[in-house]
Amino acid sequence: MKLKYLNQVKDNLDLSTKYHINHFRIGVWSLLFGILLIACGGDSTDNRDDSGDKKIFIYNQPNAVTSLDPAFARSQTNIWAIDHMYNGLVQLDENLNVQPSIAKSWDISEDGLIYTFNLRDDVYFHDNECFADGKGRRVVASDIVYSFNRILDKAVNSPGAWIFKDRVAESQAFQAIDDNTFQVNLKRPFRPMLGIFSMQYCSVIPQEAITKYGKNFRANPVGTGAFKCTKWLENQALLLAKNEKYFESGLPKVDAVRVNFMTDRNTAYLELMNGNLDFISGLESSYADELLTETGALKPEHADKLQYQKSPFLNSEYFGINMDFRGKRADSPLRHKKVRQALNYGFDRSKMLQTLRNGVAKPATSGFAPAGLPSFDVSKVKGYDYKPSKAAKLLAEAGYPNGKGMPEIELRTNSDYLDICQFIARQWEDLGVKTKIELMQSATLRELMSKGEADFFRASWIADYPDAENFMTLFYSKNPAPPNYTRFQNVDFDRLYEAALNENNDAKRYDLYQKMDKIIVEEAPVIFLYYDETARFFRANVKGITGNAINLLSVKKISK
Repeated sequence: MKLKYLNQVKDNLDLSTKYHINHFRIGVWSLLFGILLIACGGDSTDNRDDSGDKKIFIYNQPNAVTSLDPAFARSQTNIWAIDHMYNGLVQLDENLNVQPSIAKSWDISEDGLIYTFNLRDDVYFHDNECFADGKGRRVVASDIVYSFNRILDKAVNSPGAWIFKDRVAESQAFQAIDDNTFQVNLKRPFRPMLGIFSMQYCSVIPQEAITKYGKNFRANPVGTGAFKCTKWLENQALLLAKNEKYFESGLPKVDAVRVNFMTDRNTAYLELMNGNLDFISGLESSYADELLTETGALKPEHADKLQYQKSPFLNSEYFGINMDFRGKRADSPLRHKKVRQALNYGFDRSKMLQTLRNGVAKPATSGFAPAGLPSFDVSKVKGYDYKPSKAAKLLAEAGYPNGKGMPEIELRTNSDYLDICQFIARQWEDLGVKTKIELMQSATLRELMSKGEADFFRASWIADYPDAENFMTLFYSKNPAPPNYTRFQNVDFDRLYEAALNENNDAKRYDLYQKMDKIIVEEAPVIFLYYDETARFFRANVKGITGNAINLLSVKKISK
């Protein structure tokens, strides 16, 4: 197995040296952050410690924010940051139930085509120079019309345009009935629509900000959220201060938030253990054994310092295959369905998760839609488990007995998933399948996936709303990339997908989802890896962090 590093050559510093360098940098940012908070002029004293210092919640994201514009809320890092600074019409609680936000109530017409939202009258945009007097004005229905139309604007080129495509009416899809009443008109009924309105793509922005900042709005966010941006040091840190005018009573509970972008998860782990971070999310094999037992529980010796939260996460991890086998891919061994099926049978998911993730995740041995969804049923959708003899038989039937004559396949991933890719590649090697792993930055990989230039790639899909349609949409042939990164096309799948969009009976809709999932299993445009679970570690003095199946970090409810 060959490793080809496309990112920059890593420093030869040992971990302790890296730690001291990063610790120094964090100290510098802490000093700078204190200055910036003073500049913001916050006077709240209700959440300070005994010394009068401000309460600052600090967490790390290994991948940097690429934009603070909600129109580009496509990655978890962007989604979390945008959620801190913006609001939408509605929001999800920890049980994924739709709750009010800017909208205090709503009505849905009997035919399911018209959604009418009644807005609060006490929601204001952050103070910003884009407004004539520098003071944030009240949010009105026309702001939501503008925000939603902007998502569909081809000049903006938002990756979130798909959330409204073929769902809202051709004309006057979004209407401001008056300042306090906003209306959406759909083409056809769509049961998960309220959940879509909770997505960060649907955050409300003022037109004045776009007029003033243009494309630089990405670095000059103006929202209504519990926190406002004071400084974004790209690839290093995001600094947020409390919005003193926030409309949800008693929130936020801390004075400020700092997001660090340390790519080295080991360094972030050390910072957490030394009290310089309050929170990290995700499990890295290099420190998993230090924190967790073999059964996935927090080791007792850490109980005085840390809290650990594990919960279902509506996220399917997979290897995607570009199914457009024209041109340079015409001779790809992956064009053979039996090869794709063999690769799915050819590795032990349970052993992989136990070895590398201390059992934090469930093997993806059913369909693509993950465990935790109401339509998930392992008895109705049979997927792949570890059957090396069957994998070998399929390879032989495809013309590659024991892998003979099969060209090397190239798998692209980021460094976070290198251990997973290596584990699988080693087991494929036992079948005679040779794999070259190419490492690259996440943003670079996403760009290649979007352009169709990644033939075989590691990817994941996190639920935007808790309905299997959100996972099936990845394989609908009329969808672009995103979300259809595999370029999958299947007439029967498309027919079932369109039928599900028009089905209001839950049981019947779930049956359609399961039939679609069976097609994905049979055609294997992906290698099914695992249904994720969240692994969150935070300091013992942190309160208010609640688990949820979409792994959203709601910082407005956190206290220290």
